[in-house]
Amino acid sequence: MTETDLVELVREALVAGGVVLAPVLLAGLTVGLLTGLVQAATGIHDAAVGLVPRLLVTGIAVAWTLPWMVDRMADLFRLAAGP
Repeated sequence: MTETDLVELVREALVAGGVVLAPVLLAGLTVGLLTGLVQAATGIHDAAVGLVPRLLVTGIAVAWTLPWMVDRMADLFRLAAGP
């Protein structure tokens, strides 16, 4: 494996990691923004009100996208192993 191949493999790993994490991060961000708006509108500023929905949605997003995540990472490992 040459240095160029190694750099390409690391780049592919970083891109694949970002793509795999994006749905979970976007779900958490969306719920965080919505709970923040609800907290601002109602005046409730309890940390648990923002944390619990975010944890639940993040867990659901991980469980829902886990087969796809594993498949994407397996493709990356197959690419790394080479022919």
